[in-house]
Amino acid sequence: MTFEEKSISYPPVHPGTDRTFIRFYDGDIDLNSIFYAAEKESLPQRIFVTDTNIASIPTIQSFLDFFRGEDFSHPKIEADFVGRRGKDVLLILGAGEPFKTIESVLAIVKAALDANGQRSAVFVGIGGGVICDMTAFASSIFKRGAHCELVPTTLLSMVDAAVGGKTGCDFDSYKNMIGSFFPAQKIHICPRFIESLPQHEYKSGMAEVVKTALLYSPELFEKLERFPEILQDRKNPLVSEAIRICVNAKASVVEQDLTEKNIRMQLNLGHTFGHALESMAGLGVVTHGDGVAWGMARAADLSQRLGLCTKDYCERVKKCLASFGWETNAIHPAMKEKCSDEEEIARILLNAMKKDKKNSSDKVRFILQSNVGETVITEVPENEILAVLK
Repeated sequence: MTFEEKSISYPPVHPGTDRTFIRFYDGDIDLNSIFYAAEKESLPQRIFVTDTNIASIPTIQSFLDFFRGEDFSHPKIEADFVGRRGKDVLLILGAGEPFKTIESVLAIVKAALDANGQRSAVFVGIGGGVICDMTAFASSIFKRGAHCELVPTTLLSMVDAAVGGKTGCDFDSYKNMIGSFFPAQKIHICPRFIESLPQHEYKSGMAEVVKTALLYSPELFEKLERFPEILQDRKNPLVSEAIRICVNAKASVVEQDLTEKNIRMQLNLGHTFGHALESMAGLGVVTHGDGVAWGMARAADLSQRLGLCTKDYCERVKKCLASFGWETNAIHPAMKEKCSDEEEIARILLNAMKKDKKNSSDKVRFILQSNVGETVITEVPENEILAVLK
């Protein structure tokens, strides 16, 4: 059999915007001043998306009230609520990882379609990593690409999830298996949101702070080692300092490697182990940050086992993680509730890692370290992985 071949050349696909403006706000939260300071006629249509947890925060009630109708005729704002404010729309979704589904993404798309949204519409996610990821994903697929802005409300989304254009949702019990690269045009960071977080969410975000410090800021890591009590003091100036350091570090990486072809892979330190744990324990059972923290401990052990780092460095990392209250032992308690056999637990987690979207072959890719700021991207044989999982 013979054939002739012709090629077609294309420019790179545009990711929706050529730059992201990140605004850091001081003082009390005022979404009305952020989104409605300009004349109404000059504003594009907005599709606001948040969840039931964020909708219960007292400081944003004055913003939400405008979507109840002029006579407050709409019922209590709860899951599946859709309200209008002129041409703008507000959609409320259920809160948490169990709602990070393609059905939720399509609900956002439907809300935009029902409001006669056009490509010029701006999808605005107000929430944590789940809402930011899904809203940006919906924006990327709506009429082949609308516009996106994000208001991260959790520490995790401020320092990581909202920055860099990764979007998506979970699928079939696996983390973030469907998605796109679609950066937001603007990211509005209001640190006061952190004061309203449940403790487990604040702690979850702190894991990403520790991760970024390990990767790019020895000075920040040393401060975190000295002050683990920051978990009990959200108004500590170190919190705002850490947010800016993490945002600046991730922004620098993303500018160089938006679609994760090389150095952006470093940001997955702890995530290959952590995502497997989240998936196999049952999405929502282990917070993302707790999974990543446990994953960083496993990565430290694996780094030592492969001769990439010293025992002292491995123990230093795990001591810091333990001081924040994260699990550092090989067997996470959440997996013990699923299976009592340690060998079987290790094999279950390994099989989940093989499905990781970041792998480029049959081997599993890991981000490992020889020291703070000294990072290695490598593929690791199965027997070495299993050895640090039991």
